[in-house]
Amino acid sequence: MADFADNRLPVHGLDADAVLARLDDFAADDRDWRGGRVFSLVYNAGDDVLDLLTRASNRYSSENALNTMAFPSLGWMQHDIITITTGLLGGDRRPGGSAGVRGYLTSGGTESLLQATKTARDHGRVERGIANPNMVLATSAHAAFAKASHYFDVESRRVPVRSDGSADVDAMADAIDDDTVLVVGSAPSYPQGVIDPIPELGALALERGILCHVDACLGGFILPFLGTLGHITKEWDLSVPGVTSISADLHKYGYASKGVSIILYGDHDLARLQPFITSDWLGGLYGSPSMAGTRPGGPIAAGWAVLHHLGEDGYLRLAADAHRASSALKECILSTPGIALRGAPDATVFAFGADDAEPGIDTFALGDMLIERGGWFFDRQSPPPSLHATVHAGHAAVIDELCTDLAASAGELARTGVRAEDQSATYGTI
Repeated sequence: MADFADNRLPVHGLDADAVLARLDDFAADDRDWRGGRVFSLVYNAGDDVLDLLTRASNRYSSENALNTMAFPSLGWMQHDIITITTGLLGGDRRPGGSAGVRGYLTSGGTESLLQATKTARDHGRVERGIANPNMVLATSAHAAFAKASHYFDVESRRVPVRSDGSADVDAMADAIDDDTVLVVGSAPSYPQGVIDPIPELGALALERGILCHVDACLGGFILPFLGTLGHITKEWDLSVPGVTSISADLHKYGYASKGVSIILYGDHDLARLQPFITSDWLGGLYGSPSMAGTRPGGPIAAGWAVLHHLGEDGYLRLAADAHRASSALKECILSTPGIALRGAPDATVFAFGADDAEPGIDTFALGDMLIERGGWFFDRQSPPPSLHATVHAGHAAVIDELCTDLAASAGELARTGVRAEDQSATYGTI
């Protein structure tokens, strides 16, 4: 690993090759995501797509989407991304079609969920006079909602999930009161890959007169194609009655560069609550659609480019590859003594670990051994102790090798009873 001891600004700058060489040195201990060894954080659609993303991003590496009057191309690309996403996420199947749907780009799923919460808080203030808002969501809903709760002073009411990992609608109904501004569903949830009962949550929101957000940040760019292929039959998108907003990350199964996400609102009046606008300073009218002021043009250009490069047939091919790889890994887990799936995952994201019915394997020791045996990296999560797998198209070529190593590792741990010294589970780091 590179030496960071001399962290002062160099008196004399290095030439470009020397700087790039140091970057290569820094990356020596990074995980091999290009080789399909990482089941988290990065989504790989192949070298040709990576090359396109790099070229598109580089063309807009200096442009700033803060002001699209200066860079109208970025405004046009954002509009095109939002229009395409509206069609994918059921906006054109709402009563009256997509005419009322409005949306914005954000820097990622966390920011989209922050915006959904802030918009719900403001809607509760304006339309219902709520001073102390709360939102109701399952324990499987993303941690970003806890951040939103902290940032925007919206009480978070977490409700335990059912045995299959899905949101318990009846328990969520019991948690709602007159100050509830938002009900949340996931499609799918991050921890166990389960699509919540969105039609029931939407109906609950309609009955109580509150907003309903679907967090499809993880599934928004694969579930539509898995549906076309016949692998998903659940209803989950903006076409579901009662769903008022939805988010999807283009940099996940859309295979775009980090970071670009989309949040859509089913009603333009609701969407108007998201942007911030002021003229209360000496610099003129300031308006921003999301948290950031300056917004890099590179991710926007790369997101637009990959949508038009892959097209529907490309995304169907990638979804088929991801589904095939995830099905093979699930089957391997189900057929390996001592380990089991968590919950009832619906798509290509799931968690697994020691089988409670057959104690003997330590889940995190299994994760350690997979790293040692083949460099396979899975996020750790808890409770319960689990290894998390986000399976994408880039894993299709190596999944058989992983299954071999997984079965061998589980067998060795069953014999030896080795436990991991580190039993912590970390999703994000500081």
